[in-house]
Amino acid sequence: MEELIPGLPEEIGRECLIRIPYKQFSTVLAVSKRWKQETESKEFHHRRRNRGFNQNLIALLQSDPIMASDTAKNNSTATTTTTTTTPVYRLSLYEPGKNEWERLPPIPGYSDRGLPLFCQCAGVGRYLVVIAGWNTTTWEVLNSVYVFDLLTATWRRGSGMPGERRTFFACASDSVRTVFVAGGHDEEKNALRSALAYDVVEDEWVQLPDMAKERDECKGLFHGGKFHVIGGYETEMQGRFDKSSEAFDVATWKWGSVEDKLRTATCPRTCLFDHEGTLYKCGPAYMSRLVGSTWQQFAELPADVRNGTYAVRWRKKMLVIGCGLQGGTHSCYELESGKDEQQYTWRKVETPEGFTGYVQSGCNLELYWIGCGIDIWTAGEEFTAAGRRRKGRRSEVGRPPESRSPERRLPVAGVEVAGRRSDEVDR
Repeated sequence: MEELIPGLPEEIGRECLIRIPYKQFSTVLAVSKRWKQETESKEFHHRRRNRGFNQNLIALLQSDPIMASDTAKNNSTATTTTTTTTPVYRLSLYEPGKNEWERLPPIPGYSDRGLPLFCQCAGVGRYLVVIAGWNTTTWEVLNSVYVFDLLTATWRRGSGMPGERRTFFACASDSVRTVFVAGGHDEEKNALRSALAYDVVEDEWVQLPDMAKERDECKGLFHGGKFHVIGGYETEMQGRFDKSSEAFDVATWKWGSVEDKLRTATCPRTCLFDHEGTLYKCGPAYMSRLVGSTWQQFAELPADVRNGTYAVRWRKKMLVIGCGLQGGTHSCYELESGKDEQQYTWRKVETPEGFTGYVQSGCNLELYWIGCGIDIWTAGEEFTAAGRRRKGRRSEVGRPPESRSPERRLPVAGVEVAGRRSDEVDR
């Protein structure tokens, strides 16, 4: 058999390969057939994670401050008066620990205009999924799906989101293969109860049961095998937010009861779960967490992140981004708990000039496997409660229980099911 690295024992060769950073994944796969086989194996994936070489990345839909500055200068010297400018959004990647920032390549056809305005993003394994938004030239509401592969550094077009075109919807991923979408409003500004799931590997959409309430401008989070939809408001409430939330259980394929989660009727934009499932929220001046049924303030926010605040977590830490004055340059801090869980420390993150813009939304990814196969492997544990099969079997999160065999799947209009379009399939 061909040596993994000529002149080195196999085990030493494997130790070298598990240390390869994600930016070199495509190069590794192209070196040799042996390297490709090794790095696509589940054993390699387990070893990489168990040895602590999995990489955490934070993806941010962030306005381009340099583009905004150039536009403002051009407007100030123009003979005509321009009262407003549309921000240009890009996808930024931040790697905690290394304090490395980079900009992802633009979606083909969007290089000048940036990302669709008000689009949503979710991280699924090695993929970043960008869903819907507004065309920044025509203001058309889009149903588009674009998938960025961190392994090959390329974009592909996914199947468009079916049903009514929606904006300001909840969006979250199970981090394995499925993106969940719920609520938002349609093109007539009617708040929605409907929900969908997108299987990134199969490139297909599945309809979920409706929520109990309409929820516009709601927040989507995924934890403990459930897709949580927090806050939002109904059509007739016109921006007056609800304190309640509801959660979709992937295992039972049902929504749970409606529960009041927020302390006040406020925008849920900064809500997030930690690794243990505790719900947190930023602002206006403190970080707060839900303990039982009570919200407790525990860490004062730095003064220069109290406006336009956005928060995302990875492992046992949180990243908080915001500005001191509305429209100002955004700063970035990491929040870390000490040995005493009651003590927290803020660490300011040095941010390059091109990464100080407003953050519309974001997500975190944990890269510990670079395989290309259709199967998505978990981290070696046995999962059954969240609808996932035992280790070594393909995940079926994102499929209703009755559709987890080839003979029967829950169809969505316009999506092919068992060789026919779903609008030809009897429900």
